[in-house]
Amino acid sequence: MEETASQLAFLLPAALFMVSMTITPGPNNVMLTASGANYGFLRTLPHLFGILGGCFVLFASIALGLGVVFERYPVVQSGLKLVGSLYLLYLAWKIATAPPPDLRVGDARPLSFVQAAAFQFANPKAWVMGIALMAGFLPDGGNPWVNALLLAGVAELVGLPCIALWAGFGTAIGRLLKSDRSWRVFNGVMGALTAACVVMILA
Repeated sequence: MEETASQLAFLLPAALFMVSMTITPGPNNVMLTASGANYGFLRTLPHLFGILGGCFVLFASIALGLGVVFERYPVVQSGLKLVGSLYLLYLAWKIATAPPPDLRVGDARPLSFVQAAAFQFANPKAWVMGIALMAGFLPDGGNPWVNALLLAGVAELVGLPCIALWAGFGTAIGRLLKSDRSWRVFNGVMGALTAACVVMILA
């Protein structure tokens, strides 16, 4: 039992690292706040779990050598940055121009699971987290594949309540917005903050 606990000791500092990374502002948390306010917590859940699923696949891929591809072929990373920037600007425009809930027509909806998961591969903060997680906390001993999957799994378990707080925060804000003007101001601010995240991508 003590030997098992010693072998898994690397997970605790990794979990603390992920708390500090996932609870701080970034593209995902800004968009979750906007989604929570506009669509409510329950309708935002596919977006939320898409983030977790996408990050799990990304982190595992980094451990399996995807980071090496970026080192050898920088054009791939540049291409992802460009695609991520354009997509984020599109999302920012959608958020900023979203009408108040009582004026919406058509099929306005939050991001789907697949959309949110795919975005993680163009999200610079997700890449920073994944590379730092695997480079800094993956132990030398034991099965590297098992350890990598354990790290990725713990990262998502720790990240779940952290990003859920942002969706809940947005839901609470949505309940306070009573006028069309307040909704338009809120959506405009959230759209601007989402667009500002492009600076992180292109930096």
